[in-house]
Amino acid sequence: MSSGCLQTEEFFPPLKRACPPYTSSTEFEEATNLLAETPDAATTSRSDQLTPQGHVAVAVGSGGSYGAEDEVEEESDKAALLQEKQQQQQPGFWTFSYYQSFFDVDTSQVLDRIKGSLLPRPGHNFVRHHLRNRPDLYGPFWICATLAFVLAVTGNLTLVLAQRRDPSIHYSPQFHKVTVAGISIYCYAWLVPLALWGFLRWRKGVQERMGPYTFLETVCIYGYSLFVFIPMVVLWLIPVPWLQWLFGALALGLSAAGLVFTLWPVVREDTRLVATVLLSVVVLLHALLAMGCKLYFFQSLPPENVAPPPQITSLPSNIALSPTLPQSLAPS
Repeated sequence: MSSGCLQTEEFFPPLKRACPPYTSSTEFEEATNLLAETPDAATTSRSDQLTPQGHVAVAVGSGGSYGAEDEVEEESDKAALLQEKQQQQQPGFWTFSYYQSFFDVDTSQVLDRIKGSLLPRPGHNFVRHHLRNRPDLYGPFWICATLAFVLAVTGNLTLVLAQRRDPSIHYSPQFHKVTVAGISIYCYAWLVPLALWGFLRWRKGVQERMGPYTFLETVCIYGYSLFVFIPMVVLWLIPVPWLQWLFGALALGLSAAGLVFTLWPVVREDTRLVATVLLSVVVLLHALLAMGCKLYFFQSLPPENVAPPPQITSLPSNIALSPTLPQSLAPS
C-alpha cells in the first residue's frame, strides 16, 4: 500500500473504502519495511485478535521487549536494588540511628508480644511466632521501668496500710527503693541474657547443630517475660500472706514456662545433661528474682521504739544487804 493511501485512511475516514484491498503478504512487507527503517521497533503479533482494519499492529519503542522479557528485567532490577540496599554501610553502634531501628515498633506488635508472653504454650515459640526476626528494645525497656516503679510504690503503700492497721508501726517514705528496684530489674534483664547468650554461643562451637538466638532476641525474651510480674506486684497489696505467695507462684510459673518453651528448641540440640542444667538455672534465677522482690519490698517494719521491760537480776546469796534508814530517821 502506498503512503498516500495510509494518509487517506488516517486523515479522511470517509475515503477509507476507496483504498484497494491488499493481501496478508502485503501486510508483512509493510511491517518488514517499517522494521528496516526503525531497527529498535518491537512487533506484537496477534494471530487471533486483529485490528478492525485487519492490519498488523506494530509497536515502536525506544528499546527492550514486552511480555516475559519485561518481567525478567523488572525482577533483575528489584534484585539489584535489594542487593544495593543490603550493601549500604550500617551506622556505628555509638550513633543514635543505630539504636533507632530497635525502637521502630507499633502498639499492635508490642501488645501481641505481651499477649504471647502471658499465654505460653508448648510448641509455641515466642521468637518465631511473635518476634519474627524483628526484636525490639521498646517493650523490654518500658516493661522494666514500669516494674521498677510499681515495685517501689507498692512497697511503700504496703507499709502505709500496715501503719493504719497497727499504729505502733513507724513509717517514713523510702525513696531509695526506687533506685534499688531500677538497678535490680535492669541488671537482671541485661546481665542474665548476656550470660545466657554467651553460654549458648560457646556451646554452638561444641555442638555445631545448635543455632542460638541473637543477643537482642535474648534480651527481648527476658524483657517481655517480666511483664507478668507487674500485675503480681499490684496484687501483693492484699494483706494476706498466703495469697501473696500464691500470686507469686502463679506469675513465676507463667513467666518461667515462657522462657523454657522459647529456649527449648535451642538447647535440645545439646546433650540432655547440659539442657537440663541450663533450664534449671534459668528457672532458679527467675524464682530468686521473684522471692527477692517479695522479701525486700514487702517486708514488715518493726514496731515503734518502745522501752524494753526492766530486767531483774538476782544477786548472789552470800552478799548481805545492809539495812538503811530513811534520812529523816537517821540519828543526828
